[in-house]
Amino acid sequence: MAVAEKRIFRIEIDERLCKGCSLCVDFCPTNVLTMDGNMVAVKELDACNGCQLCDNRCPDFAIQVFEE
Repeated sequence: MAVAEKRIFRIEIDERLCKGCSLCVDFCPTNVLTMDGNMVAVKELDACNGCQLCDNRCPDFAIQVFEE
C-alpha cells in the first residue's frame, strides 16, 4: 500500500488588510491560527489541512491559503 504524500500549505496574511476580527481563528478546525495582539498569526502551519475556511470567512480578504 502506497503512503500518500503530506500536502503542504502556505498561509499569507496581508497585515494592511487584517483588522483583527479573529473570524479566521474561530473557523479554523485545526487551530493553525492564533491572535497576536490585534493581528492574526500562524502558530501551527503543519496542522493546516488546506480547507480554506480562514480564507473564505475573512471579510477583508486579508488571508490566503496556497498549496505548495
